[in-house]
Amino acid sequence: MKKRALLLLSVISIICLITCNAPSDKESPGKPDTGWIEEMTIEQLQTGYKEGSFTVTDIVKTYLDRIEEIDKNGPKLNSIIIVNPDALSIAEELDKELKNGNSRGPMHGVPVILKDNIDTHDGMPTTAGATVLRNSYPDNDSFIAKKLREAGAVILAKANLSEWANFRADVSSSGWSGVGGQTKNPYILDRNPCGSSSGSGVSVSANLCMLAIGTETNGSIVCPSNNNGIVGLKPTVGLLSRSGIIPISFTQDTPGPMGRTVQDVAIALGALTGVDPADTKTLASEGKFLTGTGYSGHLKADGAKGKRIGLLKKSMGYSDKVDTLMHETIRWLKANGAEVIDIDMAEESKYGNASFEVMLFEFKDGLNKYFAGLGVDAPVKSVTELIEFNKKDTVELRYFDQKILEMVDKKGDLTSADYQKALARMLKATRENGIDKVMNENRLDAILAPTGSPAWKTDLVLGDHFIGGSSSLAAVAGYPAITVPMGFIGNLPVGVTFFGRAWSEPVLLEIAYSYEQGTRHRKAPKHIITD
Repeated sequence: MKKRALLLLSVISIICLITCNAPSDKESPGKPDTGWIEEMTIEQLQTGYKEGSFTVTDIVKTYLDRIEEIDKNGPKLNSIIIVNPDALSIAEELDKELKNGNSRGPMHGVPVILKDNIDTHDGMPTTAGATVLRNSYPDNDSFIAKKLREAGAVILAKANLSEWANFRADVSSSGWSGVGGQTKNPYILDRNPCGSSSGSGVSVSANLCMLAIGTETNGSIVCPSNNNGIVGLKPTVGLLSRSGIIPISFTQDTPGPMGRTVQDVAIALGALTGVDPADTKTLASEGKFLTGTGYSGHLKADGAKGKRIGLLKKSMGYSDKVDTLMHETIRWLKANGAEVIDIDMAEESKYGNASFEVMLFEFKDGLNKYFAGLGVDAPVKSVTELIEFNKKDTVELRYFDQKILEMVDKKGDLTSADYQKALARMLKATRENGIDKVMNENRLDAILAPTGSPAWKTDLVLGDHFIGGSSSLAAVAGYPAITVPMGFIGNLPVGVTFFGRAWSEPVLLEIAYSYEQGTRHRKAPKHIITD
């Protein structure tokens, strides 16, 4: 009898483990259980849909509950500006498709959060975090939003960001916007999430969605991925369309996927590629991009084997603790068949000032065109009018100035000789005499660098406290980069970046996936409160 009782108890325990971690059709009293969804991958999600373990509606409702539980309440991460009022109805429609045996592919029923500078034609405004656009509802989806909908993704919400993608003030705090306020780092709440895709990074790390889409001009995908312990891919400029995205730089801007795993990021990338006539940069991607699960085919456990990788020595030295993790990373790469050699590259002084000059000219041109595209309902028609609006607003200048906007307003158009000279200088320094030259001379497959330092304390008085980073070369060149968690310093994550030539995303994914699978550094955040 004792054996039978013990066996029965074991069976009951197993059943409980399964049922207690799955959604229930019945309403449970008190706070809903959202923990069962933590760290779920797209592959696991699709398996659950296929086996009937849960529905798209279950998944979306759980993420919405989680947003309410820890983003709007509890630790109040403040990563979300607005939730899509149509999210559940979209989920129900996608459930009907699955019930009828129709799946749109690996992104079917995947909840995605968009940075709030990406246009959607729905019940959510697109604000760039600026109060002037608080009630701006675009007439059309961005190309990226359209691709996500076609692939069956659920656009769950819009994420907070550094206002105007952190190109407004001389001093600023990443993750602060006039519309959304300050976003918190989910690992230690008084630490900074980095920006400008801060809300996108936090929402992924805190398991408020399956994936997020950020944008980068220089560091705004890789830095929040570093600070929030996730994977972030900044594609080659032109691989993904920028039409319908509030711009900074025509030369440097790109959207990109942010996820908890390299595999999830690769799946999302394949759903977003394609030539867009509205963005001439994408014309160069013809014949170079992959679709569907094409990028997933490059996810190999031994992907580092045989690769020749250049270590960017000048990117190190600002932190002994970061350097220690980098040396461990290098040892792992060598032990798994990669060759790592030291390299030198163009110093930022040779292209940094030129890049800033280019951004000033291109921001004026791009933002004025975006305002014009809003038609008669545009709250302002130009950068000049935006500056005047901010002066009268009670929120916009509360913490930070608008010196960059004022510099932008003084620039001429893109026929300016100063603009053309700066553009040529920065591209030559980072491409011909930079990444391309060094990679060709050393026969490299990729370049390696620490992504950045651990997150600093958020400071609304003195602004950000960056002490290191490696985003600029790839960003200014318009070349791809992927960051992957490489460990922790205390309770704060840091990442390692692999970058390389234009259109080299498949090679970078091979290396990044191999490293990720061999090290498994990702840990979910615990929302630590410091004294």
